[in-house]
Amino acid sequence: MNSEETVDVVLIGGGIMSATLGSLISRLQPDWSIRVYERLGRAAQESSNPWNNAGTGHAALCELNYMPEAPDGSVSAAKAVSINEQFQVSRQYWAHLVESGAIADPKQFINSTPHMTFVSGAANVEYLRKRYAALQDQPLFAGMEYTEDHDTLAEWTPLMAKKRNRRQKIAATRAASGTDVDFGALTSLLLRDIEQRGAEIHMNHQVTWLKRQKDGTWRLRVRHTVGGTPKTVRARFVFVGAGGGALALLQHSGIPEIKGFGGFPISGQFLRTTNPKVVAQHHAKVYGKAAVGAPPMSVPHLDTRVVDGETSLLFGPYAGFTPNFLKSSTWFDLPFSIRPHNIVPMLQVAFKNFDLVKYLVSELLAGRDKKMKALRAFMPTAKSEDWELITAGQRVQVMKKDPKQGGVLQFGTEVIAGADGTIAGLLGASPGASTAVPIMLEVLQRCFPDRIAEWEPSLREMIPSYGTTLSNDPAEAAASLARTAAVLQLQGEPRAVESAAPEKVPALAS
Repeated sequence: MNSEETVDVVLIGGGIMSATLGSLISRLQPDWSIRVYERLGRAAQESSNPWNNAGTGHAALCELNYMPEAPDGSVSAAKAVSINEQFQVSRQYWAHLVESGAIADPKQFINSTPHMTFVSGAANVEYLRKRYAALQDQPLFAGMEYTEDHDTLAEWTPLMAKKRNRRQKIAATRAASGTDVDFGALTSLLLRDIEQRGAEIHMNHQVTWLKRQKDGTWRLRVRHTVGGTPKTVRARFVFVGAGGGALALLQHSGIPEIKGFGGFPISGQFLRTTNPKVVAQHHAKVYGKAAVGAPPMSVPHLDTRVVDGETSLLFGPYAGFTPNFLKSSTWFDLPFSIRPHNIVPMLQVAFKNFDLVKYLVSELLAGRDKKMKALRAFMPTAKSEDWELITAGQRVQVMKKDPKQGGVLQFGTEVIAGADGTIAGLLGASPGASTAVPIMLEVLQRCFPDRIAEWEPSLREMIPSYGTTLSNDPAEAAASLARTAAVLQLQGEPRAVESAAPEKVPALAS
């Protein structure tokens, strides 16, 4: 008889992914015991922290990298529609949590913020025309506007039009239904909810070792990061949602599904201003086109951010490189992740992506003047003294084996699941947090296939479009957008942030 404590579910990492999976499982299987281990002293301090990500509420309304121009000049809406569809699943689930009382005030984590694109130059303008033409009849992109007029740009965002050369050829799109999401606040809200539903949340606890046992359970060694005796616990199911720390734990687990995978870390910085005179002139998230050789996650954007009820503007990211996989880890992460099974794909990725490496080095060496020049391409009147430089979170892009190409660098997320369904983890970055709900639904479908039919009625109640595609039904898409907007207190047009700040959501602490 095993004397060690056995729990049904262990979630490693206190970010948006673990919190979302815990929230779903606590509702689908309320009799299961859930335990969360987070190595830091507070929740959502890495990629889920609002200052470590753009908080876009990725719906592909403004992100041009989801609709690249093909060699023949064509532009496909397929990926953008797919990303938006996934975001709607997240939005529906968040609305359910508000309706059920699990989240009292949606303004604690989500605010209406128009999403825009902005380009200049004849070639880029022609591209944006084609992008708009491909999206304007898509149900989930209804209401998107397009302009090449400087005066209209000034109406949409005065800050970007002020003192801009009117002879410059420009184009922009605007979707008033966009959002800004504070994923740090949302993570804390979800963790507090599952704690009230019986889950145990352990901060300052790091899982350092895990091994599958003969009976199918997993034995985990847990170390208290600020003292205390290491302990072991058994789990029937383990989810590794540790962000940049997930690769090492999945490798340590020994599951064959992780073979061939590696990680490519990319760091970033943003310029931020809280000057109320500047902030008042811009209410939007405006995305441009990435520089040649830049990774998709380095698309320049000027964003309105609402964190703890306070509004600021963020511009960037300025990409760079360190071998850290986490903002609060060490330079040993990258070299220690190299294994015999992934070294060839990793070398092939490095060889094929020399332009990316060159770009990251140039960004790393860029001084403040160069950073301000990039900002002034969006905001001609930007003054250096108004902006401070902040360090964003680490992003670890997926490198993996490919049967045809050998090794590929993947800009996205990937669920890694053991064949027996007792363990799963998540690798990768954008769109990440915005699509946390559909990603965690994939985890449930792959790891608990024998329970999905039983859970389906509850899933449909929480996510009305579950199992269907909104983009194929204009009426249903419009109804879903309207319903979730009403529940989440979102508006289709820009609005000032409430003068009375919503109640601050404290991060869970030990």
